[in-house]
Amino acid sequence: MENQLSVRAFGAAVGVFWAGCVFLVGLINLIVPSYGLAFLWFVSSVSPGFNVQPTLLSVLIGTIYALLEGLIAGGFIAWLYNFLSKILK
Repeated sequence: MENQLSVRAFGAAVGVFWAGCVFLVGLINLIVPSYGLAFLWFVSSVSPGFNVQPTLLSVLIGTIYALLEGLIAGGFIAWLYNFLSKILK
């Protein structure tokens, strides 16, 4: 078990990182409306409840979605890594 990743820890790390990215770009977009629009449109295309609007509520909703998506994706990546590391030894 020496090459195992913690599924919870890796999921949390990816979730916090992704949420931080969305939050930071969203906040900067509130100040400079043209900043990060392509990124925010991408995020809104994969997050069904997030709309690109220049409001703090929209930024917070996008951040929550990003946290949940990151938790799920990071957990899956860690699980897949652990699974494949056992098979490919």
